[in-house]
Amino acid sequence: VQLQASGGGLVQAGGSLRLSCVASGLSFSTYAMGWFRQAPGKEREFVAGTRRSGSSQYYADSVKGRFTISRDNAKNTLYLQMNSLKPEDTAVYYCAGGPTVITSTIRLASAYHYWGQGTQVTVSS
Repeated sequence: VQLQASGGGLVQAGGSLRLSCVASGLSFSTYAMGWFRQAPGKEREFVAGTRRSGSSQYYADSVKGRFTISRDNAKNTLYLQMNSLKPEDTAVYYCAGGPTVITSTIRLASAYHYWGQGTQVTVSS
């Protein structure tokens, strides 16, 4: 199983980035997927999650209204569109997948089985 995240970079505050996560070696459409992030000196935190069909999305309060999670099951790909970026969004962003993640656990890192390698997002002020 491999989750390959990409799309990170350096952007000014107010700018946008789109992260992608391509999955291989798993039945992507049967996995709930999520994005987490970890800033230096901080714990990994939930950013956004989506159920298997993509019909339901869940967000951390800090990104609600600015970030959009989506998935293309035909392409085995998860996305995170990030708009109105703030310096506090600076972190390494990780995609994660789990076959047993449910609504009540979608915000918990421990519920996910597989993790990507992370992609750095840096927002300058």
